[in-house]
Amino acid sequence: MSKGIYVATIEPNSGKSVVVLGLMRMLLGKTAKVGYFRPIIDDTEDGEMDNHINTVISYFDIDINYKKTYVYTRNEVLDLYNKGKSGEVIDEIIKKYKYLEERFDIVLVEGTDFSHENSSLELDINILISKNLGLPVIIVSQGDEKDIKEIVDNVQLAYDTFREDVDVLSIMTNKINPEHLSELKIQLKNRINNGTDISVIPKIKSLANPTLKEILKMISGTVIFGKDMINNQIDSFSVGAMQLRNYLTHLKENALVITPGDRADIILGALQANVSKNYPKISGIILTGGLIPEEPILKLIEGLTSVVPIISAKEGTFQVTNTIGKIKSKIYADNIDKITTSIATFEKHVDTDKLSNDLITFQSDIFTPRMFQYNLLQRALSDKKHIVLPEGYDERILLATARLVNAQVVDITLIGEEEKIKEQIEKFDIPLNLNDVNIVFPVESPHFNDYVNTFYELRKHKDVNLDMAKDAMSDVSYFATMMIYKGHADGMVSGAVHTTAHTLRPALQFIKTKPGVNIVSSVFFMCLEDRVSIFGDCAINPNPNAEQLAEIAISSAKTAQNFGVEPKVAMLSYSSGASGKGEEVDKVRKATELAKKLAPDLKIEGPIQYDAAVDMRIGKSKLPDSDVAGQASVLIFPDLNTGNNTYKAVQRETGALAIGPMLQGLNKPVNDLSRGCTADDIYSTVIITAIQAQDL
Repeated sequence: MSKGIYVATIEPNSGKSVVVLGLMRMLLGKTAKVGYFRPIIDDTEDGEMDNHINTVISYFDIDINYKKTYVYTRNEVLDLYNKGKSGEVIDEIIKKYKYLEERFDIVLVEGTDFSHENSSLELDINILISKNLGLPVIIVSQGDEKDIKEIVDNVQLAYDTFREDVDVLSIMTNKINPEHLSELKIQLKNRINNGTDISVIPKIKSLANPTLKEILKMISGTVIFGKDMINNQIDSFSVGAMQLRNYLTHLKENALVITPGDRADIILGALQANVSKNYPKISGIILTGGLIPEEPILKLIEGLTSVVPIISAKEGTFQVTNTIGKIKSKIYADNIDKITTSIATFEKHVDTDKLSNDLITFQSDIFTPRMFQYNLLQRALSDKKHIVLPEGYDERILLATARLVNAQVVDITLIGEEEKIKEQIEKFDIPLNLNDVNIVFPVESPHFNDYVNTFYELRKHKDVNLDMAKDAMSDVSYFATMMIYKGHADGMVSGAVHTTAHTLRPALQFIKTKPGVNIVSSVFFMCLEDRVSIFGDCAINPNPNAEQLAEIAISSAKTAQNFGVEPKVAMLSYSSGASGKGEEVDKVRKATELAKKLAPDLKIEGPIQYDAAVDMRIGKSKLPDSDVAGQASVLIFPDLNTGNNTYKAVQRETGALAIGPMLQGLNKPVNDLSRGCTADDIYSTVIITAIQAQDL
């Protein structure tokens, strides 16, 4: 079952509140612990609560802190987007959603309200948020004053747009002419003929029309009489400018009377008509021009047994009437009639049994890079580790360190002279306080002699003497690796400046490989748009034989599982299945057979071509009975040339984030960076190194 559901509209004034209120009632009928989350709210006045949030948590009495129910206001998001910080927006939304997900059985997530000027951006944002939260979506559209063809076309376009990136659980079309309900539903089901739940909800007059409270807010009026009836519904409005005998003939049921404040005749006549059996009841009176009736008139009104709300507005009659005509009705927390009507309407026109069953059985295959990175961060935070970075003078290393320290995700040791590190921080204006990190210069370390002697004992069988051991321990890579060996750090990340050989040589000399592991290999976490794939080996082994390739596949599958990716292993070659011949494809075929024997429960396919491994259509056409074809999550390349070039091609051409390489098979985690790495690459590699250290 999904832990959440996302309600997204595709246009302004869709009546989304009806759907949200109905869903909340439905979910509370299935479980008591239902959370509510609105990632982006409208801009509000200081101290004012968002109306959507206030209505939902008040009416349903949800035990949740208001500040936990949203992340940004609309203007805050636009500002961050304009500064190129869209990723930061998503990261923070994921973080807050996950907080609620842990505390509730299910979370109802309500997307943004559309504004006309930013509707295309809001559509993208809603898709992006729902995708990165991994939630099924309910699309809400509205058909007010539209013909059936226009409604169907709009829904089809929205559905096609959303389903490219997310799972659409249901489509709900709101504010439909009651006469068109059946025909519209038939046409929608014919157009979207794949079992997607489709609901058509009629326009309800009492929900479409505003209340006096909404009008009061829009005209900034003052209530003179009848404050307790401020939620009266307004079905129509008219201006009392003619003589009373003529105006009375224009009164309608639940009408709002708008008249200048000095028209005592219209005011008293409308009030008298309200209690008369011969005229319809009115909902209220708006007095314009900032004029208040004289004292005798006020006294007369005060003494009446039945008085509708009377509101004074500063603006003139024309401006007030214009403002009222543009009001789009909303639902407020204290308007119980509208809330109960909304819920009753939803339950009448939506198959809640089917919808709740679809939600219970829903499983998402979407796993975005942002979700993956969030999970990595949370795992690293759960058991804080100590990582040593030997290249303490490099700008990128220092930038990544500042970010890691700010996140408090790991403890960091930088190798280098403190004064030189300070110079680099000042030179590049890096926001890093050196009091927050450990700094070690090898030859000045109190552990230096102990490290020298340890290295000598470990390597004397290789004709290493004490002078050679001292030279080795003066090297930052050797010193940092010895810190791990001695338990003074949990892992090491290097390679921004040094070669792979320089980074790995000390690890291979005395960290050694795990029991039963014959080969050290590497993987990249390839964070593609809608999934995370594991690529191996793209950094270490130039031309592995079949036995080594099988071991790389098994190690990579274990890595995938350890990092939350279900392992489905594709052993890549230039041929799929049994058709190909040649030395290289035979090597892959043999490696696949060996891996199946060594790990019989592993889902693995090979040889298989890259397109058949990742594209469901091609995969099923070439290998229709495969559990891996078209859905591979772990891709094993036959040699370093193929693997390294492929990962770089995918990274550059798709914009994918490549985290790694992460080394597999060592007793303690040592990871090598590319010399072209960025500070972001270093940040991510340090975090996965910390996670590796947790499992030792």
